[in-house]
Amino acid sequence: MGGKSKNVFKLSLIVLLSLSFTLAGCGGNNSKNAAKNDGASATQAASTDGKVEPFDISVFIGEAGQPPTPDNKIFKKIKEETGANFNFEYLAGDINQKLGVMIAGQDYPDVMTGNTKLTAAGAYIPLEDLIEKYAPHLKAHYADYWNMMKDPNDGHIYILPNYGVYNGEVKSSWYSGPAFWIQKAVLKEFGYPKVKTLDEYFDLIAKYKEKYPKIDGSPTIGFEILNYDWKNWGLLNAPQHLIGHPNDGGVVVTDGKAEIFADKDYAKKYYKKLNDMNQQGLIDKETFVQNYDQYMAKLSSGSVLGMFDQHWNFNAAEDSLTTQGKIERTYVGLPLVYDASTKDYYRDLAVLNLNNGFGISINAKDPVKIIKLLDTLISEDWQKTFSWGVEGEDYIVKDGRFMKTQEQRDNASDPTWQMANKAKTFFTYLPKIEGSFSDGNSTDAAAQPEEYAASLKPFDKEVLAAYGFKSYVDFFSPPPANPVYYPAWSIDLIEGSDAKIASTKLNELSTKFLPKAILANTGDFESVWNDYVGEVKKANVKAYEDKINEQIQWRIKNWSK
Repeated sequence: MGGKSKNVFKLSLIVLLSLSFTLAGCGGNNSKNAAKNDGASATQAASTDGKVEPFDISVFIGEAGQPPTPDNKIFKKIKEETGANFNFEYLAGDINQKLGVMIAGQDYPDVMTGNTKLTAAGAYIPLEDLIEKYAPHLKAHYADYWNMMKDPNDGHIYILPNYGVYNGEVKSSWYSGPAFWIQKAVLKEFGYPKVKTLDEYFDLIAKYKEKYPKIDGSPTIGFEILNYDWKNWGLLNAPQHLIGHPNDGGVVVTDGKAEIFADKDYAKKYYKKLNDMNQQGLIDKETFVQNYDQYMAKLSSGSVLGMFDQHWNFNAAEDSLTTQGKIERTYVGLPLVYDASTKDYYRDLAVLNLNNGFGISINAKDPVKIIKLLDTLISEDWQKTFSWGVEGEDYIVKDGRFMKTQEQRDNASDPTWQMANKAKTFFTYLPKIEGSFSDGNSTDAAAQPEEYAASLKPFDKEVLAAYGFKSYVDFFSPPPANPVYYPAWSIDLIEGSDAKIASTKLNELSTKFLPKAILANTGDFESVWNDYVGEVKKANVKAYEDKINEQIQWRIKNWSK
């Protein structure tokens, strides 16, 4: 991916992915208003004679996580009002190995998060007829995106996108996307400098690490690189941004034509810089042998000065730092480029998060009940419950505006509290309203202007005031209009195709050779890089690029309004 940018989120994606997301943007609004009320009618469908009938739903979440506590108040509310009781399974270990076992035995739970391997294996049922017959709110919600959701190969809809459908006004106060992140303490230490280039960034980190070799008793880590499983964009994706391009995954698209960038000179420049930084001791020695949980633990400790990552991916670590009172160890996203004259392109307008969300498996015991439940949960009342919580307990209303007390804000950022009082991971993958509700309140507390301002810690106010910004989104250039095809990372290459095989091979080569290049002795970098480029040339790169370009043209033809 691109992570899908990918893609997973606080405002996730919203706000323009703005959240970056900026994500911001996309499409029409009016037709979606039908989903805002009347969750009641869908809820009634789960009951007989006014009595709620209990039923179990098994759910596979394709990422590591913890199940909610048995007394979680959101899931208790869902069960009481709809009858649905969830049995969650979270990913443990390697995703491809897990999917291989599931596919081989056709051992699928009722509902699964989206994955193209599962789609290719025929693990999901088509949803369009179910939506047409039983889910009027979902149909209204996705009305402007219906054709985009269809699989290019057979025209069916298998996955309900979890992000990218906007209603009303889109707020931009929380950035969810990719950036080079740096601790706020580092910026403060050097008088809040403007940092635009990669060289300036690493110069700051080097100076800070030299001055403070330990943080809270632990050795200071200059830079982390996440290279684990499908979340390896921390290693792979930076070069495209450094030359002023958006997140298109493994390709850079220029004038509608895509080409890989992994073996290009501008990518080499980045990895040579990391090699130099490793020689200076700035790269974590364990960075290429740790898993995601270990990476998050280090970020949560406050000892990591910087990394390239997507904000939604490590937001839980920042929640931990906030709970610990280490606000100065949380991060600012910087849209770095090689040359200060290059305009940064990290934020993008909202895109539909294709292939990512929930699908119903072929083994589902009662697809009709499931789609009716999902139709209920897209109603405004439920969406407010997922995003804001329970009125009076998790937020208050003043003159029609949603706000939180300081205690409620502290709770919301506490990972332990979340396990009993939020349905965070579940909601991440659910269809959701983004932007604003019909009453004008933001669909996410992080994007509610007055709540965002009130929730800022004194240290954050100091940082923003030093730069003359209202929010951390202001560090990034406003995004231009998305190209029709965008983003290329969401193109399904089709399991077993020459393009998919080539893509997998390129990923394997990159995750093998790039760590070697970064960790090589200075005199050995050129040799390792040349070996890498030689292996890339042996891969069927043309098949991969041809498929991407074919689908770019297909999207331009079928997605243009």
